[in-house]
Amino acid sequence: MDSCNQIIKILQSNSSEESKKGMARYGISVENAFGTGIPLLRTIAKEYKKNHELALQLWKTGYHEARILASIIDDPQKVDENQLEFWVANFYSWDLCDQCCMNLFCFTPFAWQKANEWSNRPEEFVKRASFALMASLSLQKIKAENASYFPFFEIIYNAADDNRPMVKKAVNWALRQIGKRNFVLNNIAIQWSEKILLKESKSAKWIASDALKELKSKSVQIKIDKRQPFL
Repeated sequence: MDSCNQIIKILQSNSSEESKKGMARYGISVENAFGTGIPLLRTIAKEYKKNHELALQLWKTGYHEARILASIIDDPQKVDENQLEFWVANFYSWDLCDQCCMNLFCFTPFAWQKANEWSNRPEEFVKRASFALMASLSLQKIKAENASYFPFFEIIYNAADDNRPMVKKAVNWALRQIGKRNFVLNNIAIQWSEKILLKESKSAKWIASDALKELKSKSVQIKIDKRQPFL
């Protein structure tokens, strides 16, 4: 508990009202936030790598940055389903959701399962976590086979009508990120985007048109081409 208290004191001493205002402008909840940046959290994390017990203690404090730090230092192999369900039920801000998915959730043994399961949940941030996980798995699992991502496309298609900002932006993120892995997934992502574009909802049309713009862009095509030999 001493380490936890020491960390909280460091976060408090680096608090910034100006940073909190900036966070709020980006739609980040600043309730229980210090306004300390991610770079400081990653510096602190270097001293506490894969410290599961400390991560649980930090999460219990309820402080925004402490919870993000918890996701950075936790040991994914010691995270069980109960912890995943407890943490995801406590999401209240898109950045906390995305940081947990990118830093921790996608490395746990339950990542692919939860990406599927949470897509059917009604809670806005739980559902967002499903697609943030898909995007994170696309970024982090370099050696994953293309077939691992195939089931996600239908899930993305079905969720495209959800017009809640925190959901639709994550759906779009997942679609784009999967489609940037290689040419096979790029072509499939474009095909599904064109199907989504035919849907009537505004959210679906935005998700699809924005994804198509990036997935077909010259810059993305060049990046994929350069990446191919390493797949």
